Amino acid sequence: MADKSQICSIWVGSETGILKGVSLAKKQAFNFCEMSSLSRDQEVCALCWGDAQESEVLVGCANGTVKTFSTEKGIFTESRQCGDGTQGNALVTCVESGLVNVWKEGSTDTVEINAGSNVCRMRQNPSQRHRVATGGKENGLKVWDLERPESPIFTAKNVRNDWLDLRVPEWVRDMAFIPDSEKIVTCTGHHQVRVYDPASPQRRPVLEAEFGEYPLTALSLPCSPGSVVVGNTQGQVAMLDLRKGLVRGCLKGLAGAVRGLQCHPSLPLVASCGLDRFLRIHSLEARSLQHKVQRAHKHAHTRRLEINMLFMVIYPAVSIWPFALLRTTPRHQVQIIQQTHIQHVYLKSRLNCVLLSSRDLEARPPAADTDVEVKEKDEVEDEVWDTMETVTEKSKKRQTEEKADSVGKKTGAKKRKTVKK
Repeated sequence: MADKSQICSIWVGSETGILKGVSLAKKQAFNFCEMSSLSRDQEVCALCWGDAQESEVLVGCANGTVKTFSTEKGIFTESRQCGDGTQGNALVTCVESGLVNVWKEGSTDTVEINAGSNVCRMRQNPSQRHRVATGGKENGLKVWDLERPESPIFTAKNVRNDWLDLRVPEWVRDMAFIPDSEKIVTCTGHHQVRVYDPASPQRRPVLEAEFGEYPLTALSLPCSPGSVVVGNTQGQVAMLDLRKGLVRGCLKGLAGAVRGLQCHPSLPLVASCGLDRFLRIHSLEARSLQHKVQRAHKHAHTRRLEINMLFMVIYPAVSIWPFALLRTTPRHQVQIIQQTHIQHVYLKSRLNCVLLSSRDLEARPPAADTDVEVKEKDEVEDEVWDTMETVTEKSKKRQTEEKADSVGKKTGAKKRKTVKK
């Protein structure tokens, strides 16, 4: 499995506990799991990189288990239950109830933070890596210092009442730290995009924009500064300008609610997945300015205690990589339909999110390795043909059938000659 895992540039997880790697170069998807031990309580809820070299993928499951998958070996190398002492790098987890735990290296003592109920997302500051942000439904944006977890260092204040003097509800669905600044951009369940600046004395948003009429579910920052990509429950994905609060353009092709977005760290690409069961790669440079709005269907969601926010922390030089939530499919072969600027990967199951590699997504494996694989395959086929017996005589049943056919043909010819006379 090592040769398969090394060529995968995109990783997704499933509600049945399957970790799936997608190779855009070979147009294939591979399953990495033990099929005999799959169960619903192993549903993959979070994915993130375990190190800066991207040689490990951390998989957070609904039963509170965190698995470590080696992309070099193609196997799961470690499994640990949150609540027990961990080894190696410190692990930070968060659940919907708002309990944030920091499992430190070589110690059974953990740091607990109560971020409030109904937490929807947790993110870490890539420049000040000991800081994290949390937010959820009726749970405003908070920024925490993991070294001083007693109280948040920043708590956002709700916007002013509307024109009817009614309180505006809060619902933070996703957030991201803007590079080279203290600012934080969030998207809400009320189709708002807000920018906060903890460095300023103002705790309310310094910028607010709206997109569409439906709840926003995910966002991601592209490699080019000054913009953000957001998606909503109608399958609409758009790029917004963070300086003017205007919509730069929309991406077409999605048909279901967006559950996961991630932009490539160095290329103008964005990966999206959701309820339409497609994993899509869009080019941000060739975006379309048109989108179609359809009526949403409300889904009832059950309350679950699961690892839905996860990342790795290394003290004192902390290294953090974005996580992803997703659902995919049982074992099958997928087909990648390539267009001019968009690629589709159909995975036959509802998807929640996606985890991208920082390398070129369409990079092909070295030619030498490909030649070796083809050569080995040809050798195996030659061995199979050599071991097969050569058929030299026809079976008795076949000979009998051929004789009967020849006799029938001769009789028919004689009858035709008699009729002519």
